[in-house]
Amino acid sequence: MHSEAPEHVEVLLPAGGRPRQLSVHALLLGMLLAHADGRPAHLTRVHAALVALSPPDRRRLGVEVEWRGGPHLLTYRQVERTFHLIVEALSKENPDGEPSDALCGVMDALLEASVPSWVREATSALAVDWSDHETFSTPPSEKGGLCADPEASWGRRKSNQPGQRDEKFFGYELQAATMVREEHGPAVPELVRRILLTNCHIDPPHAFVRVLERMVEDKITLGDVLADSGYAHRVPAHWALPLRALGAAIVTDHHPADRGPRGTFGGAVISNGNLYCPSTPATLLTLGPLARGASREEIAAHDAMTAELARYKLGRISADDADGYHRVICPAAAGKVRCPVRERSMTLSHLRPQVIPPERLSRCCSQQSMTVPVAVTAKTAQKHDYPSKAHRISYARRTAVERTFSTAKDRASNDMTKGWCRVMGVTAISLFAATVFVVRNERILDAFEVRETEEKRRQAAGLEPKLRRRRRTTLDDLVASGTGSLTT
Repeated sequence: MHSEAPEHVEVLLPAGGRPRQLSVHALLLGMLLAHADGRPAHLTRVHAALVALSPPDRRRLGVEVEWRGGPHLLTYRQVERTFHLIVEALSKENPDGEPSDALCGVMDALLEASVPSWVREATSALAVDWSDHETFSTPPSEKGGLCADPEASWGRRKSNQPGQRDEKFFGYELQAATMVREEHGPAVPELVRRILLTNCHIDPPHAFVRVLERMVEDKITLGDVLADSGYAHRVPAHWALPLRALGAAIVTDHHPADRGPRGTFGGAVISNGNLYCPSTPATLLTLGPLARGASREEIAAHDAMTAELARYKLGRISADDADGYHRVICPAAAGKVRCPVRERSMTLSHLRPQVIPPERLSRCCSQQSMTVPVAVTAKTAQKHDYPSKAHRISYARRTAVERTFSTAKDRASNDMTKGWCRVMGVTAISLFAATVFVVRNERILDAFEVRETEEKRRQAAGLEPKLRRRRRTTLDDLVASGTGSLTT
């Protein structure tokens, strides 16, 4: 792994006076070494990791230098001083809870350097999510009061306590973009490509748009962007529209408030990001996503209903123009359903559904085609019909970003919970967060290579691929076994 970030930061630091013994390059390396050993993000641990290096490495990195009185080993005070200078150089003059452009550039460079070129070429799909990050500071005793971390703020997160849906915490929102495989592509290591830390008063999706814009500015192609309903339930101009302008294909879980019929346009029903025939059965328009743990029969029935719903959808006959407008055609004119208004459609097979047109024909029924402005489905339009089988399979890749946070907060490794990082402020915490995700990427790469080697060995030996064990035991499984016990 090689990054030009240390050189860029070194230029920003003040020159003159007594030379610093510890360089930016050595400090960042010490942070990485501390994380690799599973140590918390404490400057004392960074110092310990550096002085524990072999004598040749200490001399090469400037951890041990020759002074007039003899060899001098790096002190903790020197580590603290270099880190303080870096934070000061990368911070905003007036902190507002968001990282500076200079800090974002450093984090982007560090993370990008941890992604091998073959992974970049294998996929352009990203899964995005946010999680809470508590600061080490004690919250202010009263509203508007002072505390050790003035950039932190109160936020809400899901609670693990019984009967309690969510709880308050004091700190920041940490977002990550994790690389996932393409829909029909091979498996790839789930590496973190970008992160962002902001205080809780800032809308996470809106703030993360700038991160994706920087990727496009760096000539990185955006493919599928997978996100949960927390990202979908936002003002279109804050998430969906900017992503489409960047060329991304959105795959999201619609928020419950956005699901199902939401008005009409030209007589067509607006539902789940598409336009449907006004005679579409209401039971199909109100279809929701599959429940967790659905049986095979329930999945098959749901897929059949979503496939039937697709017959009533107005079909696109043009791509989006420069302003986001496109044209659609009636499903009967497209040959998907039978309708007396479209005489040619009545010659289709009787296996196709037949609709009863409304007494007063609307524009979608009377015209051959119609133009749809971008504002009609600005928030809900996405790559696949919702909640179809194709959408469900594609959206399932989003769990990669959840695994990202679960490994980062694993108590067996770095454990990014309260107390893990004892420096405060957006800049200081962001630097430690970026380096810990770099180390995590290296671990994921090593594990991926081990699995790939094992799979190739099994294939060469003529063995079946190793499948993951099913961990969930349902009530139906216990009834079928007749034991009523988890063990057989």
